[in-house]
Amino acid sequence: QLQKDLEEVKELLTNATRKRVRDVLVAEKQKLELEIKNQPPPKPKDVVEEEKSSLGGYTVKINNYGWDQSDKFVKIYISLNGVQKLPAENVQVNFTERSFDLLVKNLNGKNYTMTFNNLLKPISVEGSSRKIKTDMILIMCKKKREEKWDCLTQVEKESKEKEKAAYDTADPSEGLMNILKKMYAEGDDEMKRTINKAWVESREKQYKGDIPMDI
Repeated sequence: QLQKDLEEVKELLTNATRKRVRDVLVAEKQKLELEIKNQPPPKPKDVVEEEKSSLGGYTVKINNYGWDQSDKFVKIYISLNGVQKLPAENVQVNFTERSFDLLVKNLNGKNYTMTFNNLLKPISVEGSSRKIKTDMILIMCKKKREEKWDCLTQVEKESKEKEKAAYDTADPSEGLMNILKKMYAEGDDEMKRTINKAWVESREKQYKGDIPMDI
């Protein structure tokens, strides 16, 4: 799909005459070429078929993990009971400059997968590795530049920025209302009761003249 997009952009580029249009197309062409370069290389058909036949059981997507970082590495911790008993070749990790995917084959009759695309910053494929510990896999992503990561992926960063923008309003009371709405939407029944009670009490105080402004 990306290759088809790239071919179409190249075709448009040959017909474009206006500088501004050409600049936009050149930028898009470079972006597509980078995305194609960062994709894991396609596996030969016989290898794919062999992997499918060797998997057996059913596949579980891993969603729970922990992570931290040092100056040189981003470390992802994945808990899997008994993983240390597997042959080393059953725990496979493929790295690209901006992604990695994990496949654990035949652990207690199940297969486990985890994929991270669009990592926040580029990593060194050669310097990255995985370690198998007791009931845990540690994935070590070697940073290309020794700098702090605020999160793991570009998507997480954009999500945080949108959330921050929603609260950073000119009106402080509006920012507080946004936070309360989010807490109410995501909270359990106890949280909702607490917020409702606080809201009613603040309204009562306001009507009595104890509070000059609406919180």
